[in-house]
Amino acid sequence: MRTYTLEYLFNDQPRTHSLDLKQAQLPVHEAAMHLLQLHFGDAENSLMMPNGQASPAEILEQAQRDGLTQIRVVDQSA
Repeated sequence: MRTYTLEYLFNDQPRTHSLDLKQAQLPVHEAAMHLLQLHFGDAENSLMMPNGQASPAEILEQAQRDGLTQIRVVDQSA
């Protein structure tokens, strides 16, 4: 299990979030998807989430539109 800390801005406010995952790497677009689910997963408006076929670039664009910017993945296990 690896621990990743996500450092990011949410509506221009600095935030962090930690994840424990089995995967050896966490690409930024996957981190963005975790953050979208964290902040908007319970939203009634499904337009807040990218569709299942979204490319990494589309996921990052959606995150930016929703106020998630400057996402940085820090591997705490390294």
